[in-house]
Amino acid sequence: MNHLNLNKNDSLTNLKNGIWLYFILLVFEGALRKWILPQLANPLLLIRDPLVLYLFFSASFNRVVYFNSYIFYMLSIVAVSFIATMITGHGNIIVALYGARIFIIHFPMIFLIGTVFNKEDVIKMGKVILYISIPMALLIAVQFFSPQTAWVNKGIGDAIGGGFSGAMGYLRPPGTFSFTSGTTSFFSLVAVFVFYFWIESKKINRVVLSLATAALLASIPFSISRSLLFQIMISFGFTIIGANIIKQNSNKGITMILGFSALALLLSLFDIFSIGIEAFSTRLERANTAEGGIESVFLDRYLGGLINALSSSTNQPFLGYGLGYGTNVGSSILTNKRAFLISEGEWGRLIGELGPILGIAIILIRLLMTAKLTSWAWQYLKINDILPWILLSFTLFILPQGGWSQPTSLGFCVLVCGLLIASFKYEQT
Repeated sequence: MNHLNLNKNDSLTNLKNGIWLYFILLVFEGALRKWILPQLANPLLLIRDPLVLYLFFSASFNRVVYFNSYIFYMLSIVAVSFIATMITGHGNIIVALYGARIFIIHFPMIFLIGTVFNKEDVIKMGKVILYISIPMALLIAVQFFSPQTAWVNKGIGDAIGGGFSGAMGYLRPPGTFSFTSGTTSFFSLVAVFVFYFWIESKKINRVVLSLATAALLASIPFSISRSLLFQIMISFGFTIIGANIIKQNSNKGITMILGFSALALLLSLFDIFSIGIEAFSTRLERANTAEGGIESVFLDRYLGGLINALSSSTNQPFLGYGLGYGTNVGSSILTNKRAFLISEGEWGRLIGELGPILGIAIILIRLLMTAKLTSWAWQYLKINDILPWILLSFTLFILPQGGWSQPTSLGFCVLVCGLLIASFKYEQT
């Protein structure tokens, strides 16, 4: 993950603009597929792929080098798996290419973002994310209270109702995304920058910060997502730890807690917010009964998924079922129905598609990256830079085991990891 110096020229500006476009398409891709161009819902699923290819071409033309050992080993493993897919796997080249694009297109994009962006770019994007969070929270509130037949809840293509299982007759809203997981990922990223700007409050308008904080708090009940609550709690914990390590920020941590408490109390006075809290509480109670408390999100979905994937690896074909086999698109092409043909968990999917040896090799690359980024973020925290540390709080969950088979989840992983790498660079020279 070495960073090369770039000249401040038009090519750098164009690359930065391309990364901004990647971010915009990530947030509003679902809106295009649902509301604006529903007849093109399927091809729009890959709308960011041509952009990434263009950015790679532009970077190579302008001698912007971002290639490193992580990319080399990832491409080598996928090349072997692609051959195995066509010989011993499912043999469908369209499905294989769809599965391979995750590693050969989007994974290197992490390092292109990290090379082209710097800390100031990360902060600028953080501000924009906070601005977007305010209307996004209003949107999911409207979706929460609207029937599934309403235009605002229109599904992908001609589907009616984009909501997902919730509680008390209320469904989890997808916001501008294709699926509700996009809402969870977006507001998890909002939490990172809300907490950062509470510590570095001089870098943003306080009215905007207050409104974004209210939007984040409102997103918890209206999203009806335990995963979002868990991720916000983790980021909050990282922020408090970081603020206490950076001694001059310890009082800001207390200010943040008081500010959050005051806004939560204010929101609770509104009946609309209270209904959301009741629906969310009901889902928590039902989930507690069926699966265990909030700790089940970590123990079952995270650690449990890792353990189950490794324990079942010996039952998978040595070279796997083939790239793309475990994705929804792959299942649609191969079986004419959307299903998890291998595993809903990311590690299980990787081992099932690539086989135990190659699948675990991919997992190790992701774990080694996570360890390296964790080490860097800790070192920067010790020199009083808290931004990488707070970004790490989201990276620790989305990089090792984030679902790369779903384009939106993949996009957020690419964006967050790229921003984390870029946050280590104070200026572009």
